[in-house]
Amino acid sequence: MNAGALAGLKVVDISTIVAGGMASSMLADHGADVLKIEDPRAGDPARTLNPLKDGISLWHRVSGRNKTALSLNLGKPEGAEILLRLVKDADILIENFRPGTLEKWGLGWDKLKAANPKLVLLRISGFGQDGPYSNRPGFGTVAEGLSGLAMRTGPANGAPALASLPLADNITGLFGAFAVMFAIYNRDHGNGRGQMIDISLYEPLFRILEDQVLSFDQLGRIPQRMGNRLPGAAPRGAFETSDGRWIAIAVSSEKTAQRLLIAVGGEGLANDPRFNTNAERFRNADALEAIIADWIGAREADDVLGIFERGDVVAIELFDIAQIFQDPHVLARGNIIDVEDPTLGNARVPGVVPKFSETPGEVRHLSRPLGSDNDEVYRATLGFTAEQISALRANGVI
Repeated sequence: MNAGALAGLKVVDISTIVAGGMASSMLADHGADVLKIEDPRAGDPARTLNPLKDGISLWHRVSGRNKTALSLNLGKPEGAEILLRLVKDADILIENFRPGTLEKWGLGWDKLKAANPKLVLLRISGFGQDGPYSNRPGFGTVAEGLSGLAMRTGPANGAPALASLPLADNITGLFGAFAVMFAIYNRDHGNGRGQMIDISLYEPLFRILEDQVLSFDQLGRIPQRMGNRLPGAAPRGAFETSDGRWIAIAVSSEKTAQRLLIAVGGEGLANDPRFNTNAERFRNADALEAIIADWIGAREADDVLGIFERGDVVAIELFDIAQIFQDPHVLARGNIIDVEDPTLGNARVPGVVPKFSETPGEVRHLSRPLGSDNDEVYRATLGFTAEQISALRANGVI
């Protein structure tokens, strides 16, 4: 078993659903000791997310991997006091409740940092801890709206498109994971103190849409929906082959564009003045994509991919998960790994990302049943007696 780059880092995660869970999952994959706290009455709502097998959320089985499962009702004073005891020995606390919820429970930042001045608190919310929208409920969908992503996504003449996965939540979780490590570095190599991190669901999306703020400021330009196209390079798109498969192509430079044009239409197409610069290709994108669509559509996918590979063209077949399970590159990279689970048996799940040469991460186990580690934590870590644990359980605290 590998220790991982974050071995010894102690994380308490009281968040629910996706964003906070992604942050703690990334830390846990790389060796952090993550204590996942859930309400004893129902657990994390992520335990109900589809797809289900025999009532078990397969989503949660992955997102909750490598975490210790503890049940604790933070809304009860006894529960809040127990959390304060737990964070005294923690490096990081992750939460994603609506602003003011921790304060209502007597667990505001002033109280937490008094309990542990070295603590790093990651606060994830829909709109942030301040501002006129801060008290609104928020999920990833509203983040796609406020960030500007949805209005620039979708067909040119159609409705705005929303992501078919919790995109904003997962990106926020990734931002959160590296944010807490920034704070840990500052604590350990700077002023010795922890700090609070405030991140909303919409801000990471807004940040990665790098061009839109300066473009609007300097040019008054509002990004428009362009389907599969990108404003900076052409062509780009997905094209159907004669055997009903799909090939995606993209160019990012004159060299990559020339290789594509030569593969599709030889020197004649490459030297066509409509397509010999990026500006001209973008201006004549409809005509160019029609030529590419006709060429790809007249051939089977294996033939297209073979020609593109020999021509060093940037292209890939669009895979569904069944194809991914069989892909030799994905398998060689360890992107799908086998994990033994007490309920599911042998389970295949995403591997650890990224790969470290000296301290590789590891999937030690999938998510555990609600409160399955209660006795170990309450008895061994906190020193409660069996009678005290029984009383806490009877009073709905754990």
